[in-house]
Amino acid sequence: MKLSTKIDLCELSPIRKFYPYAVEAQKRGITIYHLNIGQPDIQTPPAYFEALANYREDVLAYAPSPGIPMLIEAVQKYYARLGVSFSEEDILITTGGSEALLMAMLCILDEGCEVIVPEPFYPNYHTFIRMAGGRICPVHTKPEEGYRYAERSMIEPLINEKTRAILVTNPGNPTGTVLTAQELRLLADIAKEHDLYFICDEVYREFIYDGGKLTTAAAFDDLKENLILIDSVSKRFSACGARIGALLSRNRALIEAATKIAQARLSVATLDQVGAAALYGVDPSYFDATREEYQRRRDVCYRKLREIPGVVTTEPKGAFYTMAKLPVDSAEKFQMYLLNEFEDNKETVMFAPGSGFYATEGAGESEIRIAYVRCEAELERALDLLRIAIERYNQA
Repeated sequence: MKLSTKIDLCELSPIRKFYPYAVEAQKRGITIYHLNIGQPDIQTPPAYFEALANYREDVLAYAPSPGIPMLIEAVQKYYARLGVSFSEEDILITTGGSEALLMAMLCILDEGCEVIVPEPFYPNYHTFIRMAGGRICPVHTKPEEGYRYAERSMIEPLINEKTRAILVTNPGNPTGTVLTAQELRLLADIAKEHDLYFICDEVYREFIYDGGKLTTAAAFDDLKENLILIDSVSKRFSACGARIGALLSRNRALIEAATKIAQARLSVATLDQVGAAALYGVDPSYFDATREEYQRRRDVCYRKLREIPGVVTTEPKGAFYTMAKLPVDSAEKFQMYLLNEFEDNKETVMFAPGSGFYATEGAGESEIRIAYVRCEAELERALDLLRIAIERYNQA
């Protein structure tokens, strides 16, 4: 039987593909420090669970396809606090930010269309774009240059008749790069001048360090037709399992197109929407405390990586990820070594090999992504394990 060529072009997630080997290592009694997946251990605000406990409807019914009014209003109020106005018709509630991304790609891409994406990038971008028949046109960045990319000379030569959009994550996954207001404005101007969609994935918006401030692309009033904003409660409120996101755009034709998909999938889970609506009412001090915690973890991660001979990395300014170039021949081979052969006091570590975060053939072979979502003590130990493992691997 034949599978579709679109799905054949998709790869397994570099973040999750080593799971079976991790299971086998655990069966051997090995403790694994998971730095491979962005699952925060920060407590989900109790308001979410209280809202579920207080749900008293007699029937758990379908929600409206665009989302329940309570949640849409909560999202509007959240953006109003950022000084940004969205109407009810500009917001489509989705099953996580992932569905919002897939919907956007299905709405804007024809077969063979291209999306300009700085690399390294969130690997599921590849899957969503390929499922819609498109391809990524990568803006190649380097660890030695801090993974910066917001320059006309890097973007405009990639634009051609097949280009439909520029897609950025800000703050960045996997690099932790944060665009300045001037850099974001430049990218928005390029998209507008070339009549392209500007897709901004801002799911890590609250997590910017060292006193930095984020300019949301939604603040640019002149991007009415161009801007597609991707959002989610997963990281903001440490509620990954709730699977609630949003697709936002003032481009009514785009929202109407996405609504066709929303209606076909019927609705997002009702109870999760009820809980998510309550999350938007948490006190802003929740974000202050969470940001401070992640910054401490960032500091530990960056310090420990710099102590490892031969590692090339840059200090992440946002999100809770960092990329690092290791002094090994292959990050994938090294990860297999960590799970199949290495242990120190019956402990090992997992990361996400870097090649899956690139579209350029052969790029990122010795790079890794680390999610610094563990407590400081566990990060210290995990990165000590990484240092010990690199020494033994290269000796072998």
